[in-house]
Amino acid sequence: MVKNKNIRILNVVGARPNMMKIAPLLDEMRKRREIEPLLLHTGQHYDRRMSKVFFEDLAIPEPDIYLGSGSGSHAEQTAGIMVKLERVLMKLEPDLVVVVGDVNSTLAAAITASKLAIPVAHVEAGLRSFDRTMPEEINRIVTDSISDYLFAPSPDAVTNLINEGHSRRQIFFVGNIMIDTLMRQRSRAERSAILEKLGLAKGEYAALTLHRPANVDDRASLDSILTAVERIEKDIKIVFPMHLRTRKMAERFGMLKRMHRMRNVVMTHPLGYLDFLNILCKSKFVLTDSGGIQEETTALGIPCITLRDNTERPSTITVGTNILAGNDTVKIVRAAGKILKSGGKQGKVPKFWDGRTSGRIVDIITRKVGLAHG
Repeated sequence: MVKNKNIRILNVVGARPNMMKIAPLLDEMRKRREIEPLLLHTGQHYDRRMSKVFFEDLAIPEPDIYLGSGSGSHAEQTAGIMVKLERVLMKLEPDLVVVVGDVNSTLAAAITASKLAIPVAHVEAGLRSFDRTMPEEINRIVTDSISDYLFAPSPDAVTNLINEGHSRRQIFFVGNIMIDTLMRQRSRAERSAILEKLGLAKGEYAALTLHRPANVDDRASLDSILTAVERIEKDIKIVFPMHLRTRKMAERFGMLKRMHRMRNVVMTHPLGYLDFLNILCKSKFVLTDSGGIQEETTALGIPCITLRDNTERPSTITVGTNILAGNDTVKIVRAAGKILKSGGKQGKVPKFWDGRTSGRIVDIITRKVGLAHG
């Protein structure tokens, strides 16, 4: 294939968290005449509520390439993406492949491009939970180890990369790409009617998200968390957009009926980005095992109780509004009680969480990749 005179960049997404990170990057790339941005969707999240609605909410155009990889085990999914992606990369010959986050699509695209000697840029590089039982942690470590450009969201991420032996010339502290999307979409989210639809009032409910295998695939862990929810709902209404995986496992463990008996818990299907952002912005506090939501609550100044024993976003704890409670019923209930009594932990917004991360990234790509391309 004949090379285009512009810098051809293939941006890869596959799961819902990727889309919130790629949207501002694509917007920024389209402003640069020297860049030809392409979007590839691996199809890792194939349910409409988990994928297509996010494209609509974030005004992301239809992907230029759709692989349709679908579900499967970690190995099946990763291998399936790699096989299909290799053919695409050999045909397109991009100057750079951009991967974001830590899902299987991130890992698969980084490996495939690297083996074809195509430079890789990893957005959200250097995040570490130091818990290798998390599949995402393996994805992060391997992706960073073979990426040429490492875009770190926080100083701790930079330190992690340096400690792992990466060259400082590869590492760029650019800030948090998730906050770009939050700031760009917040006014649109304000127009959502989701609170009225669910019978919620600003500041009078907590939000709950739950999806990580360590919490929902383990009967004892899920039981402990649900016990905490049962106690907290006595004091405040809880809105719970239930992840498809969580619903499946709750049903398998015979806990779905128990969840439906929680009279002060409003359960919904997975929500689009704008509806959920509206819920997040107007909540009293949040219970979650999501990394991205830890960041968003810190940016919004909303207390967050993280249902994990560790986090790859430590700045949300050291600087922000986040506290770790794991799946310990007592810790979760105690943390919620403190928030209801005193308003919760006061935090501040970390450096470079300013909505301009995408611009910094594209500036660096234009300069660095442009020199190599020229």
